[in-house]
Amino acid sequence: MLISPAYAQAAGGGAMEGLGAFLPLILIFVIFYFLLIRPQQKRMKEHKAMLEAIRRGDRIVTNGGIVGTVVKVVNETEVSVEIAENVRVRVMRDMIANVLSKTEPVSGGGESKGKPANEDGGQGPDDGSGSGNGGTAGKLKGLLSGKKS
Repeated sequence: MLISPAYAQAAGGGAMEGLGAFLPLILIFVIFYFLLIRPQQKRMKEHKAMLEAIRRGDRIVTNGGIVGTVVKVVNETEVSVEIAENVRVRVMRDMIANVLSKTEPVSGGGESKGKPANEDGGQGPDDGSGSGNGGTAGKLKGLLSGKKS
C-alpha cells in the first residue's frame, strides 16, 4: 500500500522533467548563437561586400601581409596588385584581408582617374608649391621632386 502512491507521484511530472532537462542545453545554444555564430556571419557578409567592391587604385593588404595597389581586376576571382614599382602579382580575391584606402569613383571628366581618396596627389601643403590650388606649377614641381601624381 505504501508503494503505489510513490509510483503515482513520479508518473505525474514526467513531461515537465523532460523539458526541464533540455532547458539548459537550449539556453546554451541560444547564448552561443548570439555571441559567436551571428557576429561571425555578419563579419563574413561585410568581408564579402568589401571584396566585391574592390576596384583599380585601391590599396589593399593580403592575408600574407603584403601591401599593394590594385592595378587591374582580372576577373571575379583574381586581381593584379602592384607591390613595388613595376612589380605586379596576381592575387586571389579571397586572399585579400583588408582595403586600406578606396579610390574615388571616376567622374565623367576623368580628372581624378586612379587617385586614392585619402591622398592629395602632391597638392597638399607639404609639396612646397606655395599656392595650394593645385595649378600647373604645383604639379610640375611635384613631378620634378619625384612625387607620383
